[in-house]
Amino acid sequence: MTREMQNALEDSPIIAAIKDDMGLKKCLSSDSRIIFVLYGNIVNIADIVEEIKAAGKLAVVHIDLIQGLHNREIAVDFIHKSTKADGIISTKSNLISRARELHMFTVMRFFVIDSMAYSNMEHQIKTVHPDVIEILPALMPKVVKKITEFAHVPVIAGGLVSDKDDIMSVLSAGATCISSSNQGVWFL
Repeated sequence: MTREMQNALEDSPIIAAIKDDMGLKKCLSSDSRIIFVLYGNIVNIADIVEEIKAAGKLAVVHIDLIQGLHNREIAVDFIHKSTKADGIISTKSNLISRARELHMFTVMRFFVIDSMAYSNMEHQIKTVHPDVIEILPALMPKVVKKITEFAHVPVIAGGLVSDKDDIMSVLSAGATCISSSNQGVWFL
């Protein structure tokens, strides 16, 4: 992980996660230094990333959600070369591994749906070595605490965060920061 990305994670506890052009316009005036891009297609993703970077922010593309890309390593090569994104988000270990080879920032996303998720998550972290992990949903402080104890990488908590109390609860449990597509949260 680059020093710039590490500083941004530490200095900005809220990551704006955008899912449409309106969110893109609004996030540019937020204090969020890192922007998670949760939408786009192979035609417009370079423009979205360029607009974020022109505003002095770091762009991290959720590659699994970009229309027209497949879950193959070549998709990471495309994002790296054609968009100059700072990093990717994915649930796919092969895509995270390829992004690491290209020295991109990596966010491995996990959905915590049952107790079996813990062992899967621990195994994936040890074998894939993402820079950070993102767990969803965020509003499980006991779960966040348990994960931060074994993860040994920064933990981003996302999903269902709606107010300052939610943010403080998750950060107090050990998350490094939160990600949210809730635009009201970006300006707290």
